[in-house]
Amino acid sequence: MKTDSFALRHLGPRENDLPKMLETIGVETLDQLIHETIPSDIRLKKPLELEHIMTEYEYANHIRLLGRTNKVFKSYIGLGYHPTIVPPAIQRNIFENPGWYTAYTPYQAEIAQGRLEAILNFQTTVIELTGMEIANASLLDESTAAAEAMALLFDVRTRDQKKNNVCKFFVSEEILPQTLSVLQTRSIPVGVELVIGNHQEFDFSSEFFGAILQYPGKYGQVYDYADFIKTASDNEIKVAVAADILSLVKLTPPGEMGAAVVVGTTQRFGIPMGYGGPHAAYFATKDEYKRSMPGRIIGVSQDADGNRALRMALQTREQHIKREKATSNICTAQVLLSVMAGMFAVYHGPKGLKYIAHKVHSMASTLADALNKLGVYQTNTAFFDTIVVKADAKKVRVIAEKNEINFFYIDDETISISLNETILFTDVNEVIAVFAEAVGKEAFEVTEFVTEKNYPTHLKRTSSFLTHEVFNKYHSETSLMRYIKKLERKDLSLTHSMIALGSCTMKLNAAAEMLPLSMPYWNTIHPFAPLDQVQGYTTMLKKLEHQLNVITGFAGTTLQPNSGAQGEYAGLMTIRAYHQSRGDNKRTVCLIPASAHGTNPASAAMAGMQIIVTKTMENGNIDVEDVREKALKYKDTLSCLMVTYPSTHGVFESAIREITQIIHDNGGLVYMDGANMNAQVGLTNPATIGADVCHLNLHKTFAIPHGGGGPGVGPICVNEKLVPFLPSNPLVKVGGEQAITAISGAPYGSALVCLISYGYICMLGSEGITNATKYAILNANYMKARLENHYPVLYSGEKGRAAHEMILDCRGFEAKGIKVTDIAKRLMDYGFHAPTVSFPVAGTLMIEPTESEDVAELDRFCDAMISIRQEIEAATKEDENNMLKNAPHTLAMLTADTWTFPYSRETAAYPLDYIAENKFWPSVRRVDETYGDRNLICSCAPIEAYM
Repeated sequence: MKTDSFALRHLGPRENDLPKMLETIGVETLDQLIHETIPSDIRLKKPLELEHIMTEYEYANHIRLLGRTNKVFKSYIGLGYHPTIVPPAIQRNIFENPGWYTAYTPYQAEIAQGRLEAILNFQTTVIELTGMEIANASLLDESTAAAEAMALLFDVRTRDQKKNNVCKFFVSEEILPQTLSVLQTRSIPVGVELVIGNHQEFDFSSEFFGAILQYPGKYGQVYDYADFIKTASDNEIKVAVAADILSLVKLTPPGEMGAAVVVGTTQRFGIPMGYGGPHAAYFATKDEYKRSMPGRIIGVSQDADGNRALRMALQTREQHIKREKATSNICTAQVLLSVMAGMFAVYHGPKGLKYIAHKVHSMASTLADALNKLGVYQTNTAFFDTIVVKADAKKVRVIAEKNEINFFYIDDETISISLNETILFTDVNEVIAVFAEAVGKEAFEVTEFVTEKNYPTHLKRTSSFLTHEVFNKYHSETSLMRYIKKLERKDLSLTHSMIALGSCTMKLNAAAEMLPLSMPYWNTIHPFAPLDQVQGYTTMLKKLEHQLNVITGFAGTTLQPNSGAQGEYAGLMTIRAYHQSRGDNKRTVCLIPASAHGTNPASAAMAGMQIIVTKTMENGNIDVEDVREKALKYKDTLSCLMVTYPSTHGVFESAIREITQIIHDNGGLVYMDGANMNAQVGLTNPATIGADVCHLNLHKTFAIPHGGGGPGVGPICVNEKLVPFLPSNPLVKVGGEQAITAISGAPYGSALVCLISYGYICMLGSEGITNATKYAILNANYMKARLENHYPVLYSGEKGRAAHEMILDCRGFEAKGIKVTDIAKRLMDYGFHAPTVSFPVAGTLMIEPTESEDVAELDRFCDAMISIRQEIEAATKEDENNMLKNAPHTLAMLTADTWTFPYSRETAAYPLDYIAENKFWPSVRRVDETYGDRNLICSCAPIEAYM
């Protein structure tokens, strides 16, 4: 056994398992299976040209040495990113804990109650600090959250405003520069006209439907926006405020000023900067806008026994249901990071947050006072944590960087300095020394706070916050550790069993890939740090871009999109820019097969495209003739085709090259949705099938963990004609020569977690990642062979093979009174998370085992499904008192004094022998979805408070 082979650790099946698996499938060799699965005309002719494979030990040394080429300076740059203290108890028990980072999005609420409670804590924190009525479970970053706020306000315009096509949106010049760039990207395709200016000079014209303000301003100035918001409201202009969440501990919250939406980032609540991400953005609004709010909302409901149970609420708002009518395509929250930020609030409580905010403001006041004494005058008339001083920026910069300090240099004579939670008097004195040297005066030291408040008395927060017990109970590490563990035990993750979710690829997130995220050389870097300080990041990110270029067959990559849906949007926006650069402004038609992912039409609508749906044939394949007919019909206005390959139905369609050629022949480009890229890597690629651009889900194919619903990373890879249009950033030079404006706030999106995918590729190498694809196909077809005599398999390829996933048709069981949901809930009793339910076809289960699961686990899952099939056979439509309808069965049910069910306790909880060895207990009975939507509660307040 080659113990230093990472592939040996990543791939589940052992070599001696192959004969049994291949015999079950009915092939002689693995290569025969691949030949029967993937059309020969799109197979790669040679191995991928990647660098030599590293062992785990080699990679650990490599990434440590590479990290040391980053310069970790003290950062006072601000602009929405701040050094923070990650409490070790949270770092160890959540951030570095696979029980938290390998869980799936909580669609199956009964086995996700711990994570749901942690997110509810986050939502409560946001609601109470912002003074708003409802908050979601997080968004991607502050800049994209601001864009979502603009979209919401556009959607909820008054009837007259819509009738009169009121489309102007005022943006304060105080907005963060990266946020302005994202707003520019998102506004143009949907017909919103941005007007940027000084909010103190705004005329509240009836041509405006909304406005956005920054609180405090981008360089720290604190404004009182109450009069602005009132006047705007009087003129039917709704106002969004992008607010620093720590400042809201001391300052009047925007909700109390009348804001319609409040957005921001919770990065400074215990999340490392990580060169830009991932961080949990927040989005809070009024209850009346809840059905237009983007993202996920966690709500309080009840289970079958009437006990409190949490769930994802109001899912009918989601983009995959609303499709082209959606106002947002968002489908990834930053759950792992929102859990950390919420737990930061739990650990510190209101008193702790007040202490931190007071310390930050007092240090800023102390520094401002000291610099004034040096003759370096501070110009903000009111501030929380950021001061602006007048000095020779070039001279100061040389001295500051010599002392390993970064400020933000606004212009040649203006410097902003943002202080943070980590600051000590020694740090303040170092800053004083820098400026003293710059102005030729003698430095002095400060040892105590200046006491005055540097913001208006009337803006001091007077309302209480975080009064709920959870924020006032767990302030010792012992108590917090036990609370976190209590929540973790309620959640099923990859630490318990395989999560065979089709389309979502819940594979191994190897420890060797994850460990570098905790290294300070990687996680403490500001995204706008000077480029000569980030050589390690530059090297790693450029190498990852090159690796993805090689894998996709394309010429260029941007890592900026921080979710798959963002990647879809970025890909379509580069196509749009390409056509416009050629004067083809009329090319706005996007063809989308009926079988496409639900985010595809939502993304196309956001990109301002006209969506034309093409037919799907009975065998699940794209109807080529319908594509041909519609491409010809719209040949003068055709922008692109969005296609998922292999298909959403888990099949390599043999006509794919014919389809892409049809689009090219009619002037369009091809966008390939990369959700199923893990069935392509090393065997075929998007360039070979004729695509022009694809997005990749690094949180699927390339091993970034799902984290309970996020972080995600969705880079796009493009061919040569689209490279010039890759997105830019206003503060760091990235993107092409004719770059579109920003897709997300940070130049490289969620750069920190890109380390995971980089490590995955480095340690697997060309042979390893190709074998990962082969084994994913092997595992899927092995399960298909075991299950197809018990469940109808909905689609398969021309030679009867599945790709990396398959769809089991459960619609026929309704004759027995059994729905697909009942199967999903019963699987919990067997210790498994359900496969993907009712997507892409209602009443089905889509199963994807991934390459990381061994045969024993595949067999356990298949045994469970076969056992459930026998239970279905015994069910009747007339009698719903059966194991499937009552599932899942909780420990409370099994240990109750009375048992009124017509089957045994043992059959309910231990239907197969293996279960007793490692029983996972759902913590609640089946959750009542309807009750939760009728009685929407999305904060920690007890139900009684709402009655």
